[in-house]
Order: sequence, then structure tokens, then C-alpha cells
Amino acid sequence: MLSLPIPELIIFLFVLALYLATSIVGILQLRDGGEKYKRFLLPLVCLAVTLEAVLLIFRAVAIKAVPLTGIFESMIVLTIVFGLIYLFVSIAIQQVWFGSVMVWVILGLIILAAIVAKPASEAHIAASTPWAIAHGLSMILSGAAAMLATASAMLYLLGRKKLKQKKVLQVLGKVPNLEKLERMNIFGLKACFVLMTFGFASGIGLAATASSLNMTASDWLTDPKIVLIALVWLLLGFIMVLWHTVKIREKIIAYVTLVTFALILFAVVGTSVFCNSGHDFGGSDVEAIE
Repeated sequence: MLSLPIPELIIFLFVLALYLATSIVGILQLRDGGEKYKRFLLPLVCLAVTLEAVLLIFRAVAIKAVPLTGIFESMIVLTIVFGLIYLFVSIAIQQVWFGSVMVWVILGLIILAAIVAKPASEAHIAASTPWAIAHGLSMILSGAAAMLATASAMLYLLGRKKLKQKKVLQVLGKVPNLEKLERMNIFGLKACFVLMTFGFASGIGLAATASSLNMTASDWLTDPKIVLIALVWLLLGFIMVLWHTVKIREKIIAYVTLVTFALILFAVVGTSVFCNSGHDFGGSDVEAIE
């Protein structure tokens, strides 16, 4: 993170501070019942999303292309999308646990973005093709849908546990009802599966048309990031089939959602850090913006 150009570093540190502030507000609103602190969450998230958009503009100017060429840019876009989802959904769902869990998920993702942050790199020639743009946007949106499903699953498991412990007052008015959380969880998984399917289709189109990537079919099929995402896609498809046939229990779906999100996070971050994935549209570093 410290290797970022100074303007980008300053903006990113402000974004980190804002999301840290939202997580603190989330804790305070749970402790005090929510009414006193809840009104601060929306403006804090809105300001953080705006600063992230400014950061992407710096990146776009630096690489002279759509800023989806590296993992850092992709994670920033993902947090922006999820932040916007939170802003819109929170209008209809105002329970304090919902807002708290959503901002905690965003904070966790922005911390992971800090781990992989590095200066902008020149866009690969393939990155400006329609296939690459469609692939990047589909995968980012599928990640945002997975984040929504994960937040819903966490709240569902929390609410279910509290009700089984007869602690009704700890969830009444603070957590959306379990039926609504079930629907949000399933909706997030379905949206993730559909968007990931589009992502795979556009990725295949990219691989078939972009000879400049210098990757063989064997390289694509053995890349750890692609293998993990393919496993996630198969797992989601399997869960969807079971959901529409044997109607598996919502608790199982919630746990599978958490596993799915963990696999997606490792596929996005872990493979780049530990497995040296070749799935990268970045080139050489460009000069830092002064």
C-alpha cells in the first residue's frame, strides 16, 4: 500500500479511515440501540464510495484505459458496487444489525485491497477489448452479489441462533426477519451464479480472440484463480439445483454461502499473493502521479 503514488495513497487512507469509522459506528449503534448513531452510516459510506471513484479516475488517467487491469482496481470497483447496494438496500431495510454487518464486510474487503495495493500498471492490449470489459464487470458484479448473500447468511445464522437461545429481544427490530434474509441469501446466490456464467462466457471469448495474452488452453485450465472460480461456479450451480429440487435447509445454504465467499476471496486475493496466478491484465508499472 505504501508504494502507491502520494495522491492515491492519501485518498486510499481516507477511504480506509472512513470505512473504519463506519465499522465503529456499527458497533456503537448495536450497543446503544441504533437510533443515535444510525444516521451517520449512510453519509460515511457515501463519502467513501465517492473517494473510491476519485481514486479510480486517477488510475484511469495513469493507465489511459478502463481501470480494471489489476486486482487492486477490481477490488476498489467491487467495494464501490457493494457500497452502492448497501446505500439502496438500506432504504428498505433499516435494522441496525443489517447496516453493521454490511459495513463490516466492506471494511474487510478494503483491508484486503490494502494488502494487494500497488502502483498502476499499463493496460494490456487485451484489456480494452469488449470481451475483457464484459468479463471484468460480470465478475465484479458477481462478487458484489456474493457479498450481499454472505451478509444475509451471516445475519440469518445470527438471528437463528439468538431465537434458539430464546433471546428474542436481541433480534427483534434489530435483524430483518429470517424469511427476508433467506430470500436475500438465495437472490444473492442466484445473481452471483448468473453473473459468473456471463463472466465465464466472456472470458472464453477473450481467451479465444486475444492472442496477445500468450496463454495456451493448458495455462487457462490450470491457473489457480480460474480453477477456484470454476469450483465456485459448479458449487453454486449444484446448490441451485438442490434448492429447486429437494429444497435443502436454509441453514445449509447459509453455511455454503460463507464457504463460497471464502473461496471467492482466496481466488481473487490469495491466488495473486500465494499462487502467482497468470490471470492478470496489467503490464509494466507506469510512472507515479506526482
